[in-house]
Amino acid sequence: MTAAERREQLIAIARGLFAARGFDGTSIEEVAARAEVSKPVVYAHFGGKEGLYAVVVDREVRQLLDMMQAALTAGRPRMLLEQAACALLDYIEQSSDGFRILIRDSPVGSASGSFVSIIGDVATRVEHILVGEFRSRGFDANAAPMYAQMLVGMVGTTGQWWLDTRKPGKEEVAAHLVNLAWHGLSGLERQPTLRLRS
Repeated sequence: MTAAERREQLIAIARGLFAARGFDGTSIEEVAARAEVSKPVVYAHFGGKEGLYAVVVDREVRQLLDMMQAALTAGRPRMLLEQAACALLDYIEQSSDGFRILIRDSPVGSASGSFVSIIGDVATRVEHILVGEFRSRGFDANAAPMYAQMLVGMVGTTGQWWLDTRKPGKEEVAAHLVNLAWHGLSGLERQPTLRLRS
């Protein structure tokens, strides 16, 4: 096995273990044993468990963001919302282990790679859609980034639930997500207030 092939083997083994057991529940010893190599081989490639985990998370983040970016092609806001919901559910369906890794807490000291930071990145990439929509409806466009976080968070949380249930089907889940988000947006108040505090 070449060094590159060995590296890929170690990443694949670690990915499965991190998905099943999380960062804390996975050991370099087990990764090495499953690959039938010594621990120093794993350390030589990644420097330790944190380095191995960082590579696995980085690959999953790139795959998710690439799928989101490729999906967001429509010019109309509702279609973009549908595409974003479907892209996340597609990722969950195609890369369930990867999504399980992303929704777990990052190891101590990690500044990125957690599901919250990934959702934040996705929201930042789609907030321009809401800016245009808010302006066209006479709303304060400065609130668009906050609404982008809310919408993407709603889709992400629903994705976490759907990861294990898989019912109803992906298209039906996406349709319900879009229904809530879109019709909620169509009924927005220009100056929202809490009724309890009025």
